[in-house]
Amino acid sequence: MHKAKKKFGQNFLVDQNIIADIVSSIRPAANDNMVEIGPGLGALTRPLLKVLNHLHVVEIDRDIIARLENDYPQDKANTKLIIHAGDALKFDFATLAKPLRIVGNLPYNISSPLLFHFTEYTERITDMHFMLQNEVVERMVASHSTKAYGRLSVMLQYRFFMEKLLDVPPESFRPAPKVDSAIVRMIPLPAEQILVRNETLFAAIVATAFGQRRKTLRNTLRSYLQESEFTTLGIDSQLRAENLSVADFVRVANYCDERPPSSVA
Repeated sequence: MHKAKKKFGQNFLVDQNIIADIVSSIRPAANDNMVEIGPGLGALTRPLLKVLNHLHVVEIDRDIIARLENDYPQDKANTKLIIHAGDALKFDFATLAKPLRIVGNLPYNISSPLLFHFTEYTERITDMHFMLQNEVVERMVASHSTKAYGRLSVMLQYRFFMEKLLDVPPESFRPAPKVDSAIVRMIPLPAEQILVRNETLFAAIVATAFGQRRKTLRNTLRSYLQESEFTTLGIDSQLRAENLSVADFVRVANYCDERPPSSVA
């Protein structure tokens, strides 16, 4: 039995009922061009391969890669499982044929950077299904004016439709993590719904607003908006970042991008 490696954030899914529920949620079809992040010991890999004509996997652990290569020899005759050895954070998903469906039990220690990495390939992706720490999923799908709503919520919701699908308890894993997990579905929004004109500016405004989330917008966004401009935008400057919807942040960013240079300090 492979020993889980803490440096890779490994917790292996073993609950067959949960596995069946996840595969049912994914609804794989034979011709899907699917890629699995971190196949581990194959809890999802095996049932997916029962349906798919082929499956790409991205794995960093050399011991697991060796196991996969033993089970699925990587010769020209093998078109069932294609192994990509390396770090998913550095993997170029543009090298795979589109449209892509991405699935995986994401390592909790790098889940947020991975999610942002996937945003670079949204035009190539049909959907994504991930197992994540429940707290992260709650933040991803949170509505504004709630405690869980924050930078991650805004930066993902303006690009994806997201929904929490399943709760996964710690005892579903070996070793059992100290946190609850959940399955989330992410579907890229159509290009015409992405209304941000300057994504760099948008990201900077969101990060600044939530950088000191207990302070009012008047203080956190003072380098972007004067008091009169809050009025122009119909936004109360005494609110906090968590009170602004994704659409509000888009309006602020587009306003700042379109106006002539000003003396905002």
